[in-house]
Amino acid sequence: MKATASQKIKIGIFTFLGLVVLILGIFFIGNQKNLFSSTFGVYGTFKNVNGLQVGNNVRFAGINIGVVEDITIVNDSTVRVDLTLNNDVKKFIKTDSKLSIGSDGLMGDKLVVIAPGGVKSTTPVQDGGQLASVNPVDVDRIIKKLTRVADNAADMTEGLASIINKVNNGKGSIGRLLNNDKLSRDLEGTVRQAKTTIATVHKTSSTLNEDLKAAQHNFLLKGFFKKKKKAQQDSIKKAQEAAKKANDQKQ
Repeated sequence: MKATASQKIKIGIFTFLGLVVLILGIFFIGNQKNLFSSTFGVYGTFKNVNGLQVGNNVRFAGINIGVVEDITIVNDSTVRVDLTLNNDVKKFIKTDSKLSIGSDGLMGDKLVVIAPGGVKSTTPVQDGGQLASVNPVDVDRIIKKLTRVADNAADMTEGLASIINKVNNGKGSIGRLLNNDKLSRDLEGTVRQAKTTIATVHKTSSTLNEDLKAAQHNFLLKGFFKKKKKAQQDSIKKAQEAAKKANDQKQ
């Protein structure tokens, strides 16, 4: 069965559209992988790449300037990350620039971020050169610590709730004190009695001082207080003489 002219036209149009899509796809992928632009390579080493994968973007000043070319495990504590960057940004990447691993948004893909240098050096990095790296934060360790803190807070809250429940139900000394009216009244009575006793003691002490002052002026006891005062003065005088004698001996 021979194809009609309309069918041939349809096949030609379909083939043409297919070629256009293929070319656009190759161009898009090539542009993402920097296949159609001049590039140069740098690398850095990390202790943990935190989920970074080959093909992820490299970003400088918020602009995608390259891709992750390769990730290689050097040893049990070092991972090498090779980057392919556009050649037109080479003059901005200094030898003291630093690499770090970040995220494209809160839950986006991982990417490599290049922090600008130029503080200590103004020399652009060479092709194949190494840049210093900043190791990413261990998110798993932080989550583990936060989980432990949350568990401890939950235990404390549960303990406090249990204590408050016992107090509200009148259990324990504090609970009985707060919930038993008789204990509260007895405690108030004890406090009032203590205040009365203290006031009586103060009053008695004041009366005793007045009695002692009156006794000093009584002619029957005046001699006793005079002897006591003289003995006190003699003791002070002897102490002063002893101090003076000791001072003279030192000189």
